[in-house]
Parts: sequence; structure tokens; C-alpha cells
Amino acid sequence: MRADHDHISLTDALAMTRTSTGRTLLELSRTDAGHRGLLIVFLRHLGCTFCRETLHDVAKKRPEIEAKKVRIVLVHMAPTNDDAKSLMEKHHLADLPRVSDPYKSLYKAFELERGRFAQLFGLKAFLRGVPAFFRGHGVGRLVGDGFQMPGVFLVQDGVVTSAFRHNSVADRPDYCAIAAT
Repeated sequence: MRADHDHISLTDALAMTRTSTGRTLLELSRTDAGHRGLLIVFLRHLGCTFCRETLHDVAKKRPEIEAKKVRIVLVHMAPTNDDAKSLMEKHHLADLPRVSDPYKSLYKAFELERGRFAQLFGLKAFLRGVPAFFRGHGVGRLVGDGFQMPGVFLVQDGVVTSAFRHNSVADRPDYCAIAAT
């Protein structure tokens, strides 16, 4: 999304936001014979250990999510979708629709806040971050707002039917449960 769409409604954001496939989020959220909604996964900055863990988790749970007839879209803050492509390829998710939102207009429309110190660097983040790092999720270059909180939403026909807003960057949502609601 562009900077001039900084404070738009959720309905307008869904209608205006085009994914890497050229389809809007509103189009992808339509329930029809083959699909029953859209799971929108908002990532933190692309160098974040937890962002990389999220991609790993989504890749692992993807067959189960898609078996529920739910599409998946990844939202990131890199300047372009190509900037995020190599990380998506690493996790075998490059074929999923992506949204580049460097101005965080979509994050704001979904009411995802910037994190406070304890949410980003607190004990919970440390205790989960160290093992995640050593499980191979690592740390990369900061691409995006390092203070932005992530979230996961199920959208059906343009309406949010389930929402998970992280209280800590270390939260690990149950993507399948969100997709099942």
C-alpha cells in the first residue's frame, strides 16, 4: 500500500490492497465453492527470529490450513515483494500471495500496534528467542519496523471472523485453530 492510504478503513484496505498475484485481499477473502476465507499473516521485520519462525510454522501447517479451504496471504514491510522473495523461497512459501506494506497502512487498518519494550525485549521474548535462534531461525537484516507487532486474521467475505494480535513478539499462534473458526 502507499503512504497516502495511511488511515483507511479495514473495508477500504481489503478492497484496495493488491497481492503479488494481482488479486485484492477482498477478492481472496470471498467464500465460494472452493474456499471459505483468507488467513492473513502479518510478519514483523524480515530479519526477526520470530518472523522466520512464523514462516517455518506456516509452511509446516500449510497443508492443514489449505485442507480447511482457507487461502494464506503473507504481509511484510519490505519495500517490494521481490525484497521478501528469497526468505519466502527458503521456507517454500514463495508461491503464496504476498503484500508489501512498508508504510504499514494495512497493519494500521487491522489495528496492529507498535510494541512496547517488554513486548519486544522482555523475558518471554528472550526465553523463546534464544531456542528459536538455535533451531535455525537466526537473525537477519532489519527490513521493516523493528517495533511493529504481528498478528493473524481470518477474513471471510471482507469481514474479520477471527483475530490474533500478539501480546509479545514471542507469542506463537495456532494457525490451524484460527483458520478453523
